[in-house]
Amino acid sequence: MYRYETHLHTVEGSACGKTPGREYPAIFQAKGYAGIFITDHFYHGNTHPSRDLLWEEYVNAYTRGYEEAKAAGDAIGFPVFFGIEENFEGDEYLLYGVDKAFLLAHPEIPHWTREEMIRLVHEAGGAVMQAHPFRDRDYITQIHLYPEEVDGIEGINTANTAGDNLAALCYAERFGLMIQAGSDTHDQAKIGPGNGGILYDTPITSERDFAGRLCRREKPHIFYPEELFAGLGGLQVNLPVEVRRGGRWEDVSGEELRAWFEKAGAETDAALPQPEGIVKEIVSRLGA
Repeated sequence: MYRYETHLHTVEGSACGKTPGREYPAIFQAKGYAGIFITDHFYHGNTHPSRDLLWEEYVNAYTRGYEEAKAAGDAIGFPVFFGIEENFEGDEYLLYGVDKAFLLAHPEIPHWTREEMIRLVHEAGGAVMQAHPFRDRDYITQIHLYPEEVDGIEGINTANTAGDNLAALCYAERFGLMIQAGSDTHDQAKIGPGNGGILYDTPITSERDFAGRLCRREKPHIFYPEELFAGLGGLQVNLPVEVRRGGRWEDVSGEELRAWFEKAGAETDAALPQPEGIVKEIVSRLGA
């Protein structure tokens, strides 16, 4: 099986990044990975380059972390692939299969909507996966779930809490969404056995190859540390939730959320523990 990191940030592209892109390839190669995707925060997220730059200058600055990682990877025979993480209202999306030329050709990107993003990426042969859909952080005021037209979601993000991840898995099962996993690493010091990622039987040959697999629903297997979910209690979602259905945003009531979770077999009573093996069961049912 070939092991890949799908969600990774550099200091050059992400304002919250800690590690230069060029340092990642040797680290991941030594840990037995077959490749990595650099997915720095893009224009509407916690991006590092100034938005005051001209568009070409911004794109050149944004892709520098990837380009330096790619050069370092090429030097040791380790694949480094390009990806993007874009933000809207706290809901973020991982884009695969588009490249620097795509970004340069679309200077209107600063004004795109979710719908325009998905359409343009798909027209270019790329794929869109919603990242950590149930993330609860101080900069997020509402959870926006977008099951329509995306190719899947990040079912397990090992920088997220166990509860956020379990909620995402239940959501994926409710809407029949394909899942992947990633570490969301920003700092090389946090690369280790606690990371998650994906596995394929055959090596990924390019960004387009990976995007094509996702668009064709060639489900990756996922890996994650099972101890992440040890001692997890009943699921509690503290933020308001809305979901895109039929081209409209609809509020999701607490009762509906509980129905999603309970149908997946998860416990919703905060005073009770989760059933043993519940995460593994859901992941298995999702074919990952």
